[in-house]
Amino acid sequence: MLKKPPSCVAAVDLGSNSFHMIVCSLTDGKLKTIDRLKEMVRLASGLDSKNYLDEITQERALACLERFGQRIRHFSPESVRIVGTSTLRTAKNSAQFLEKAERALNHPIHIISGIEEARLIYQGVANSLSSPAKLRLVMDIGGGSTEYIIGSGDNPLDKESLPMGCVTVSNLFFKNGKLSKAAFNEAVLFAQRRLEPFQQEFHRKNWDEAIGASGSLRAIDKVLHAKNWSNNGITLDGLEQLAQHIFTCTHINELNLPDLDVERLPVFIGGVAIVYATFQSLNICQMTVSDGALREGLIHDLLGRIYDHDIRAATVRSVAESYHVDNQHALRIKHTLDYLLAKLPPDYLQIELEQAQQFLYWAAELHELGRDIAHNQYHKHSAYVIEHGDFAGFSRQDQMLLATIVRAHRRKFPLKIFADLPAPWNLEAPKLALLLRLAVLLHRNRQDYELPPFQFLCTKSKITLRFPEGWLNASPLTHADLKHEVEHLITDGLKLEFA
Repeated sequence: MLKKPPSCVAAVDLGSNSFHMIVCSLTDGKLKTIDRLKEMVRLASGLDSKNYLDEITQERALACLERFGQRIRHFSPESVRIVGTSTLRTAKNSAQFLEKAERALNHPIHIISGIEEARLIYQGVANSLSSPAKLRLVMDIGGGSTEYIIGSGDNPLDKESLPMGCVTVSNLFFKNGKLSKAAFNEAVLFAQRRLEPFQQEFHRKNWDEAIGASGSLRAIDKVLHAKNWSNNGITLDGLEQLAQHIFTCTHINELNLPDLDVERLPVFIGGVAIVYATFQSLNICQMTVSDGALREGLIHDLLGRIYDHDIRAATVRSVAESYHVDNQHALRIKHTLDYLLAKLPPDYLQIELEQAQQFLYWAAELHELGRDIAHNQYHKHSAYVIEHGDFAGFSRQDQMLLATIVRAHRRKFPLKIFADLPAPWNLEAPKLALLLRLAVLLHRNRQDYELPPFQFLCTKSKITLRFPEGWLNASPLTHADLKHEVEHLITDGLKLEFA
């Protein structure tokens, strides 16, 4: 836990349709919302046919983030979480955009997977409800993806993210705002086909109540209520009446729906088609709408990190258990990592020591999980699982960083693989990987004994180890491994000396 928790925390959701920010005061572990900002950026509309984000959309998004940045630019790093979702997962030039966006906000932005997005949405909904339902279905329509989650209490049990959103469906089937019954039916069929493989998993028979959590669903709820088509949330009967009304219009400007925000109008029908398809496919009759969503989930997740309940630590333990990792061996390596970290010169790392220790501990716990797949090249198997698995709490950048450290912990030191990591990790991750390599090497025999006190000196290009007299002669395997390590490192311009 931090010595003094921040007095304010913030979460920013860079969605494919809207950007959202929530700012909360934090007193004695309790949150109070003090500010909310929302702007419709329509990031998904800026993707071209080759999935590049166009300059006009980038400029619109950056202008929004400059305004958001004014509110949170001076917040401490540990008090802010910012995530990007579907469009930033898809865009081939997202790295270039993120560099400019991070400058505008003065905080790092993490891209999360669809499954992680679903987990966070559920957390946001669960913390905003007092519903007694044993099992609930939560649905969230974004600009580029739609998430479905079945959960109980605070625990999401089944999660899925499908590549369809109010922006993408509107752009595909209702270009320039044109409407027709045929186009609407095609959009519904498109959504049903996306949902078909998961129809049984999320069917009405598997949960007690349905809850919607997004701007699209709130907009539909308001329209149905204003038109007196439903007085109990979103209902199938209300959606049928809304669909019949849509069929009478040839353009979105003819809809004339009360309580529908003008900004929402261009993507409204795409959202309606997804909801209508979902109700039909999953046999839903009624859905209530929640105010909680992704940003609220981010805030509660951030709170867990502040008060030492980081979901990422639980995820690492669970994955390690699933792959039958030797916990005692991981513990030995952690102890040696602590020893090495304590001897680093003060200016060696340009990141917080606690952050370095956190990722090294996780790497120690997971570096051998690939042995459960195949012993040969197991470090590569480990890295693949870490990078591509569904790791609750981790962003894509987190997983890539951890995978890269693990990938580099043995055999040749592949210095070039660090270049693709975002700053500052492109420079700091090689240092962490070297520390992990040494800790693993010094415990090659896997025996439960303390290493003797040894000297450890480290600069940017040179590592020096000094062991007590006679210890290396009594440890011929370690001696041989150190000789091999000298050869591995020298190919990348690094120097290891030992005696």
